[in-house]
Amino acid sequence: MIVADLVSAMQRLADPALAEEWDNVGLILGDPARALSGPVYVAVDFRPDVLAEARDAGASVVICYHPPIFRPIKRLAGPDVKDLALLGAIEAGIALYSPHTALDAVEGGLTDWLCEALSPPGEGERSSFGDIRALAPHAALDGAATHKIVTFVPREHVEKVRDSLATIGAGRIGGYERCSFELGGAGTFQGGEGTNPAVGKAGRLERVDEVRLEMVCPGRALGLAREMLERFHPYEEPAWDVFPLAAKPLRSAGAGRRLTLDRPATPAELAERIKANLGLNVVKIAQASDEPVSRVGVCAGSGASLVDAAIDEGCTLFFTGEMSHHEGLAAVHRGCTVLLAGHTNTERGFMPVLASRLSRELNGHDVRVSAADVPLFRSV
Repeated sequence: MIVADLVSAMQRLADPALAEEWDNVGLILGDPARALSGPVYVAVDFRPDVLAEARDAGASVVICYHPPIFRPIKRLAGPDVKDLALLGAIEAGIALYSPHTALDAVEGGLTDWLCEALSPPGEGERSSFGDIRALAPHAALDGAATHKIVTFVPREHVEKVRDSLATIGAGRIGGYERCSFELGGAGTFQGGEGTNPAVGKAGRLERVDEVRLEMVCPGRALGLAREMLERFHPYEEPAWDVFPLAAKPLRSAGAGRRLTLDRPATPAELAERIKANLGLNVVKIAQASDEPVSRVGVCAGSGASLVDAAIDEGCTLFFTGEMSHHEGLAAVHRGCTVLLAGHTNTERGFMPVLASRLSRELNGHDVRVSAADVPLFRSV
């Protein structure tokens, strides 16, 4: 196998298209054609001690959950810790791949795993959840259906026009071709001086039995669609409209989660569940109420950007890794309790899950969770 095979495997586990626009996911450093030799390491952060561990084991790739290059860099010259780690990876020939928010967003990914921390210990995956959905559903356009073409055709010419548009890619929906919608009606027109109507005579109002024909179409083919209509539509001046289509949201994938508990629980009870399930000694709470909670917002890492969406969705508790004092104050003011478990505490426990899944995708290749990648902060 080569590095490109690992990239393909990671893309199957967490499609980069699911990542936030501001993020930097994918192959961050390395040659895709290089051999995939030695073990693959998985870590939350790529830093010098993780580099040393991977290098000593002869690894050729490290999966870094947090992108080791996030903002544009002008030089790699040290002694910055990130510079040293990146320079070391280059010198050792170690490729770096980051899934970050794509892994958060994918169904069954990191955020869904984190939701399980709200279940009573021992009850199994999501056993106490009702509805669960993304707080910010991922929306994507099908490249084959970015626009819709609508034209009006005499009934006897519909097949010819539909087939001509199908040849340039219109009417493709998933594995189906020549998809269209027809609606009958009456069309009217009156040709001016110098026209040569296909039906009737110039200077006279004509009424024709027509079909409204609708077909999706890729934007890149719109110019060809016009040519097809001019060539195969019987009218001298075909009437046709183009409508851009909006992206379709995917309820089960995207940033954050909104979940409904089958059995409401108090904030204190949920805090104890989080500690037990994540193996923590302490979590922070900013409490808006002691009342039992039935709807919870969840976001791994730093989730303040999703608090308002969670509250708008009726969540009265928001669980994330970290948040500033003023962000928490604003949430509590709106009646939403906040539980903070620590940034990487809400992410690190998923690394063994990722390693196991990646190993299966790579036909049993040795994928290890870095032992050197330990929490930066600890309770004292």
